[in-house]
Amino acid sequence: MNIKILGSGCKKCLSLEGNVSSAAEKLGLSIEIEKITDPVAIASFGIMSTPGLVINDKLVSYGKVLTVNEVTKVLQ
Repeated sequence: MNIKILGSGCKKCLSLEGNVSSAAEKLGLSIEIEKITDPVAIASFGIMSTPGLVINDKLVSYGKVLTVNEVTKVLQ
């Protein structure tokens, strides 16, 4: 499972990354998290506010930090 966190590396982006890791661990999933910080690459996903969450090349969330429970639902 390939997961991308879109953002500048701000506090919200780091929180989202932590929540994704926690949710994956909770589900027993092996994941690879890639951080995308390039503004042009982020814009190519069509979002204007970060953080963004992309799972297997599909944008699933942007502009807010999903909770561990929300990420768990998305990963299932």
